[in-house]
This record gives sequence, structure tokens and C-alpha cells, in this order.
Amino acid sequence: MKHTYQNQIQKATQIALSLFFIFCFSLANAQKSKGKLFIIGGGNRSDQLMQQLVDISQFKKTDYIVVLPMSSEEPDSAYIYFKDQFKRLTPNPIVMLNFDKTTVQNPKLNDSLQKAKLIFISGGDQARFMNVVANTPVYSSIHKAFQNGSIISGTSAGAAVMSENMITGNQKLEKEYSGTFETIRYDNLETTPGLGLVTNAIIDQHFLVRSRFNRLISAMVEFPNLTGIGIDESTAIIVDGNNVKVVGESEVVVMKNPFGIQKYPSKKLISLESMQMSMYVAGQQFKLDK
Repeated sequence: MKHTYQNQIQKATQIALSLFFIFCFSLANAQKSKGKLFIIGGGNRSDQLMQQLVDISQFKKTDYIVVLPMSSEEPDSAYIYFKDQFKRLTPNPIVMLNFDKTTVQNPKLNDSLQKAKLIFISGGDQARFMNVVANTPVYSSIHKAFQNGSIISGTSAGAAVMSENMITGNQKLEKEYSGTFETIRYDNLETTPGLGLVTNAIIDQHFLVRSRFNRLISAMVEFPNLTGIGIDESTAIIVDGNNVKVVGESEVVVMKNPFGIQKYPSKKLISLESMQMSMYVAGQQFKLDK
């Protein structure tokens, strides 16, 4: 009786281990099956830069491209600008899906979005984009497309939305919007939920042109466990899992591991003892912490 009971325990243990390894294998395969991100810091998008987006998309004849222009105040113009450039680079069809509060629920449009090989998110206002997309089938469709191997790309506001914690550009301690932060203070940076295609980093754009060091340092104070990535104009990063490659004309600034943060409530100033900062140019690569 005792021997039989031990055999049952051993069999149950073996089954449990087998299921565990199957789960791990499935999870690993699911992670490998994800698409890539092509995140542009805004500004001029040269044909050479966008050709690299075409190259990583590896289009087949039946593949098509969807432009999501909801960040823009002029969605038609955003779409036409993208289409005029991209039709010089690839013969694949390019369509616009300008979702609103009603059409986000449309199953046919969401099915088309999920099946796009490339999804491109225009510049404009990242908060405007997320106000349309958050907690809707469109949000889920973008994630499903990414999970199934699609390329998700965006520029400027379309770059900011990639982060789970999205920089809106507003300051809590200032009434008026400013393209740069004049000071570094804690509890000043306004963030809201983004698409969450990048969960271990927070992304800023137009970085060197608009001197956004103070803003990204503020982000590191608020999110010390994340990696801060500042992408300059005419420059992009290709994110493949935790591997990141820089392409384009300028630089990418990476901040991480702020140490010894102290906060001073009277003026909401901060101090920190050290923080790692790196700069990368086209062709160079770095890794995101898991």
C-alpha cells in the first residue's frame, strides 16, 4: 500500500514537471513569435530610414500596411505624407484606419488591423491617441498583431505610446505646456498608460533637438526600475525582444540604474548619487533589462 502511494506521488510529480516544461516551452515560443518595434524619434523621415522599416517588415505580396493617424489633428495629411513616401519603397497596399469612439468596436476593422503586416502610428498628441484606443478592441488588436509577428512602428507621439508608462509631455507643477522641462523636480512628470508594447522602458522623442534630458531624468526618478530611452529626430530604434538596435542619422540616449535618490519636499527637488547614461549611434546595439 505504501509502495503504491509512493508510485502515485512520483507519477504526479513527473506529470507536474512535464506540464511545467511544456508551459515554459510554449511561453518561450510565444515570446519568439512576437513582432518587432520600429520606434522613430520624430522629425524628418528619410527614405533611407524608412527603407530599413520596409526591410525588417519582410513583406509578402499579400501583406498590407495600416496607418493609425489618431494622434494627429490632421489625420488625412498624416496618412497622405506616409503613403506618398512609402509607395516609393514598396508596392504593398497602404490603408488608413482612423478609429473613433464608435468604430473602435467594429469587428471587421479590428480584424483588418490584426492582420496587417505593418502598423504605423503617426505623430501628434499621444494622449489624443490613447483617449481613442485605451481599453478598446483596437488596443487588443494591436497587441494581437504584435504577438503574431507584425511590425509596430510609430513616430514622435507614435513613439511615446509604445511605453507602458507613457510620457504625456505635461508637467503637474506647471500650468502651461513646455517642450522642455526647465527644472528637475519629483512628482512633476505626468504619465498615463500607453500601449505597453514596451514594459521595461520609458521612451521620449525629439530628444536632443528639444533638450529633453531634464524630462527623462525626471522619468528615471519616478520609475527607477525602468530604462529611459531618448530617441533623437530622424533616428529610430528597432526593438526585438530585449535587443535594441539604433538606425538613422543622430543618437539615442539611454539612462538606467539611478542610485541614491533623495527627495526634498519643500521645493520638490531631488538629488541622486549616480546614474548610468550611454549614447548610441546607427549600427550600435544595447539590451533592455528583463
